[in-house]
Amino acid sequence: MDFVECLSAMSAKVNQLASTIQTEEATKTAFVMPFIHTVLGYDVFDPSEVVPEYVCDVGTKKGEKIDYAILKGGQIQILIETKKVGEPLNINHASQLFRYFHVTTARISILTNGRFYRFYTDLDAPNKMDEKPFLEIDLLNIDEHVMPELQKLTKSAFDVDSIINAAGELKYVGNIKKEMAKQFAQPDDDFIRFFASRVYEGVITQKVRDQFTLLTRKAASQFLSDQINDRLKSAMSKATFPTFAESVVAENQVEAQEEPEDRILTTMEELEGFHIIKAIVRTVIDAKRIASRDTQSYFGILLDDNNRKPIARLHFNRSQKYLGLFDKDKVETRHPINSLDEIYEFSASLKETISFYQEA
Repeated sequence: MDFVECLSAMSAKVNQLASTIQTEEATKTAFVMPFIHTVLGYDVFDPSEVVPEYVCDVGTKKGEKIDYAILKGGQIQILIETKKVGEPLNINHASQLFRYFHVTTARISILTNGRFYRFYTDLDAPNKMDEKPFLEIDLLNIDEHVMPELQKLTKSAFDVDSIINAAGELKYVGNIKKEMAKQFAQPDDDFIRFFASRVYEGVITQKVRDQFTLLTRKAASQFLSDQINDRLKSAMSKATFPTFAESVVAENQVEAQEEPEDRILTTMEELEGFHIIKAIVRTVIDAKRIASRDTQSYFGILLDDNNRKPIARLHFNRSQKYLGLFDKDKVETRHPINSLDEIYEFSASLKETISFYQEA
């Protein structure tokens, strides 16, 4: 599997198993070690690459252990501290990382709970780990913009200078995005005054400021909504969704039947469901072979854009949603789901459907 496929598979695993993990050790075994091995590409069974329970005495602190030290060229490059999945991460959890960072050759530290990963370096002061991460990743909500930066940490592409050079930009862009989200949700006085001073010609009194507090929140909400709608319209205009209606006929073969385009509406939820299924099955098939077609009654997902190779159907046009799955004879069984995340529970069945076409 390539890097993106490994990351998608890791995401699916966290989604499926996180609720069953009860301890920090289980988090390491189920999530952190596979992340180091499959995503970053380091051999967790080779102590010259990955050292678990790494000991480094610091001052009066004797015998303390860091969960993992990753080496390359005989030098420690990355330190990892793990907490139990579901446990909130904060800077207090990184005390050992702070102590070890300045006495080893590591330039990268990672604090994780198996789902969230926070990456630190020493931008603010040499050999002293920053208090704020330069990169944050949520495996259940992966930002495609940070994937190229994460890939720089993999064994095959590891380049500490490139990582450090990019870290400053990543840190500040990430913080700016957080601040923008905060201001859009709950604008402060400076934010309100900034916009009020550009559209209101009178004196900005307390009454005017109170008025513009409501107006700014409303404008921000509408602006974000407009941006989402514009992106969706753009995606819809660029995407190809040939119209058809499939029905199971004699010998359980799926046929196509044209439907009027103006009666078909592809929803954002259907597109999200399509991308979840694509992320699951791309671990066993080239993602370019996975296509979609919408109809009035369901959203179809196909292999090779061939209506004789259905992978799944999304029946999202009613209050109770259903995921339609196919057996070897192309007979559909509908499974009720209450959220898109439940699609991950059918990963094995979706991959099995792909295998039917590979055997044929």
